Amino acid sequence: MSIAENIKRITSELGENTRLVAVSKTKPDEDLMEAYNAGQRLFGENKVQELAGKYERLPKDIEWHFIGHLQTNKVKYIAPFVSLIHGVDSLKLLKTINKEAKKKDRVIDCLLQFHIATESTKFGLNREEAVAILDDEQYRSFENVRIAGVMGMATYTDDKGQVRNEFRSLKKIFDDLKAEYFADKQYFKEISMGMSGDYKIAIEEGSTLVRIGSSIFGARVYN
Repeated sequence: MSIAENIKRITSELGENTRLVAVSKTKPDEDLMEAYNAGQRLFGENKVQELAGKYERLPKDIEWHFIGHLQTNKVKYIAPFVSLIHGVDSLKLLKTINKEAKKKDRVIDCLLQFHIATESTKFGLNREEAVAILDDEQYRSFENVRIAGVMGMATYTDDKGQVRNEFRSLKKIFDDLKAEYFADKQYFKEISMGMSGDYKIAIEEGSTLVRIGSSIFGARVYN
């Protein structure tokens, strides 16, 4: 199937509350334009340099999400245009995003990344660490970042029950934070979970953003 056909198929499987982030990392501009011409406007990248280059070259109505592990010294390169940063896992990173967003007179939406998988290689906060950030006086002084929701990656496993439980745990964290910290904040609405192998389960468990790459563009090519 073509990229356009894959976009159409996956989009038809989304509920009305779920949006598709087309994960275009390592893919050439031509592939992104095929997805764009099929109606896709939301793309995700995990390398700052690659994202900045594609932003410069490609249509300006694309909504760019940064989905990788973001280093503080790279924030300035995407602060002028990025729509959502998925993987915030420290107060230090939030502070830097706030600083760089202020320079550009912007408010940048961010998601708190939680460690819900069994693999130790994945990044993310636990509930106590997230609460510590949200209770911090410094965080409360930030005017140029908004916590718009949560993000997490399930364990890479064939055990669908385990994956479902991990997604369910992230939805519970979202619900708890919403009730305690963001009850009156309409912008706190995103649950970014689900990738090519498990997005259907993620949608069933309440995902609002699914990050899908290989099922759209085919296997990635790494140099």
